[in-house]
Amino acid sequence: MSKILPMLMGSLFALCGCASQAPHAAPMPAPAAATPPAAPLAPPPVRPDDNLNAVAWTQTAPEHDLIYLETFRDAQSQLLAAIKDKQWDALPKDDRLTPYKNLKPAVILDIDETVLDNSPYQARLIRSGGEFNEADWAAWCKEEHARALPGAVAFTQFAAKHGVAVIYISNRSQDLDAATIDNLRKVGLPVSGPQAFLGLGTILKGCDQVGTEKNCRRQLVGQHYRVLMQFGDQLGDFVTVLSNTRAGRVQAIAPYLDWIGRRWFVLPNPTYGSWEPALFNNDWSTPRDQRRQQKIDALRIE
Repeated sequence: MSKILPMLMGSLFALCGCASQAPHAAPMPAPAAATPPAAPLAPPPVRPDDNLNAVAWTQTAPEHDLIYLETFRDAQSQLLAAIKDKQWDALPKDDRLTPYKNLKPAVILDIDETVLDNSPYQARLIRSGGEFNEADWAAWCKEEHARALPGAVAFTQFAAKHGVAVIYISNRSQDLDAATIDNLRKVGLPVSGPQAFLGLGTILKGCDQVGTEKNCRRQLVGQHYRVLMQFGDQLGDFVTVLSNTRAGRVQAIAPYLDWIGRRWFVLPNPTYGSWEPALFNNDWSTPRDQRRQQKIDALRIE
């Protein structure tokens, strides 16, 4: 028995030694941290568009349409008296080069933002972030979708019914004449024929037209008609503006203030016009942000 005990003890120590030499189990790797989803890209900053409020007002405010309606109604209420008054003429003195007393009566109307509403074109520019360009403008005109502005159809039809020629002087180019005339007719505006539309590029022999000024075309109408009334949304629709500055514009219209609401009927257009470049020296090559700042600088705060 004395021999057996040492053998058992030796076997026990051997087993303990083998256990102490067994390799430790490798720890399980920690799960990899989940990669957070990529944050969505921020949209590019929206450039402030100076035309947004103007176009929104033009398209949605009842006040806009009411101004047109009251203007044309007011003109219509005075038209018959103007026909009878043989001293009545609405051409500025620089454009009245032909005696008018024995001439047939006519009214002159601008087209865009005077009798036709092009605000959808302006809305497209706002949505795209673009600015006016001739190609897109021509494409819009050729769609022939511009609506008639309130009161314009009733007034022009009343004038035509009473023997007054309706003449449209527009700075749409003459190659848009067919589309323009079709659009006018579609909405019910009377058009007696191609001579009723005097677009940009109409020539009057002996008259030098400066830029887009309408003086030569007014003189052409004045050769054949006594002009009873003029309608437009720009000062240049009525008189030549020699200096398109704030002071020059006031000076051009000053001699004719008594004609406003009688012979000349001015309609609102906050979306575009020669008033705008007058605020940044008529330089459209100026970067857009700089033009905007110059317009801000022109604001009165007192």
